Amino acid sequence: MTLSLHDVFVPGCQQVLGGLMGVLNKGEAFANEQSISEEEMLGARLTEDMWNLPWHPRSCWMHSAYAIDQVKTGEFTPNFDAIPDSWDEMRTQVKAAQDALAATSPDEIDSIADETVHFVLGGKRQMEFTVQNFLLSFSLPNIMFHAATAYDILRMKGVPVGKRDFMGTPRIKAM
Repeated sequence: MTLSLHDVFVPGCQQVLGGLMGVLNKGEAFANEQSISEEEMLGARLTEDMWNLPWHPRSCWMHSAYAIDQVKTGEFTPNFDAIPDSWDEMRTQVKAAQDALAATSPDEIDSIADETVHFVLGGKRQMEFTVQNFLLSFSLPNIMFHAATAYDILRMKGVPVGKRDFMGTPRIKAM
């Protein structure tokens, strides 16, 4: 069996984003039930030198749907604009990523898998990848890290979530 870049990257991102959406929903419900302010929840971070909660759903969008758009240009430049400032905005970004991934055809990614993409930061090319290596060795670990960090922040705040919430819906064999 042969797997394409699309087969490996897109469904995995969709699963992570689905789990993240559920975790965010549980986070907001818990905050409301416990009368924890939105400011406190959204300002939460694991440690002082890490980003707060809204950066992580934003980064999941950036390393999934935005990454696919960027690799088509041959350069990936991180987008640090429009950090969400509410539960609804975090969910909107996750939904936008889900929708963009659902609209991505296999040929869109597979046809450029061996092309070059540069990681650009501060206007300088920092690293050079093939599209395949960028998506699988840079974007995929980043989306996993940021989804796990959002989960960890909410878990630290007392939200009753577990591994099954984080995992989202696995792609099981139809019976």
